[in-house]
Amino acid sequence: MLGKAPAMTQPQNPVNKPLQAPEANAGISLTGGAAILAPITAFPNGVPSNALVLIPLGPNGAPVEKQIIEGPVALKMEEVWKLLGFNGPAVQVQDDQGRPIAIGRDDLLAGLEKHYNEDPSDLQRARIFAQELMKYTFFDRAEKVLAKIVALGGDGDDWLALGVSQLNQEKWDKAEGTLKGAQNLMKENPYPSLHLAKVGAGKKDKKAERDAVERAISTAPNSVDAWAYLTNLLREQDGEDKAIAGIEELAKMPVNAKTAAPYIALQGFYASDEKTRDKAIGFAQKGVERSPEDPLALLCLSALYGQAGKLDEVIKVLAPHEAAMQRDVRLAHNYFEALFQAKDMPKITALLNKLATSPNREVKQFAIDRSRALQQHLAQQQAALAASAKPA
Repeated sequence: MLGKAPAMTQPQNPVNKPLQAPEANAGISLTGGAAILAPITAFPNGVPSNALVLIPLGPNGAPVEKQIIEGPVALKMEEVWKLLGFNGPAVQVQDDQGRPIAIGRDDLLAGLEKHYNEDPSDLQRARIFAQELMKYTFFDRAEKVLAKIVALGGDGDDWLALGVSQLNQEKWDKAEGTLKGAQNLMKENPYPSLHLAKVGAGKKDKKAERDAVERAISTAPNSVDAWAYLTNLLREQDGEDKAIAGIEELAKMPVNAKTAAPYIALQGFYASDEKTRDKAIGFAQKGVERSPEDPLALLCLSALYGQAGKLDEVIKVLAPHEAAMQRDVRLAHNYFEALFQAKDMPKITALLNKLATSPNREVKQFAIDRSRALQQHLAQQQAALAASAKPA
């Protein structure tokens, strides 16, 4: 499948619900995956060939063995982490040899806090600790660490992070002061202004919200996030048609005339619904017309064409941009998929050969992976043809 156009909003996290253990004779036909948690002693005749071995590296849970020795049990995910000795849900880190390893979130934060407390004046230690606290939404704890960083001479990013931590706790006045400080330190960055717009929304001050988001756009006309924020704000205030008209009017101003960002933002509101896909395509086309070399504009338009099954249009849009694909794996992906579905093997081979020479590690790995997959696909086709050619 071709990659989808970037969405402007994030989906809500689904509610975690425990698995229900069906009756043994319920006759349920599983259509998805399922798994059994059991000690190794539960397989006296040998471990099944499709088993995956899970080895607790921390405290070996006597509760695990005690609970499941009586038979299979259904568990919530948080119970699985506890039974494996994790403190908090599992998160991925790297061991001292660079290999991925899972540990408990609270164990990770405790280790980072200990490292930070050993030398609170080390700004890099503090930033790493604050970053992880923010990632896992411990905003009150992050605020304390970030306040110390700022007091020790932190930069604009530190001020911005502190303001965001205060914003997420609805400390509107504190966040406003901090974000204005970040704004002064980061004169070309739109995000202090965008977060100030959220402060305005939190304080029910529509004028302040509008002024802040327009300042974000004037700071960085190429900021899709800023245009998307303004679009959403206008849709809520004035309705869809007036919002589009307002965005297009602002986009026509000389300072904004060459950026695709307004139309990338607009297409994002219509890209996910098949009923409005043509509207999204129209906006995406305007974005490419304004800025023909913009990778994000090309990505959006090619993805929308792909979703609509217009492979010829995908190829037509992306063919002149093979050089850009050596830097952007997303464009390479969309072009490869269109060529593959069109069964244009000569162009596919030429494309993968070019991508394999890319200095971009991600693009080079993409070319290697697709080359291997293509070889397997062709081998399977040849085997199938050979088998069909044999006499019965």
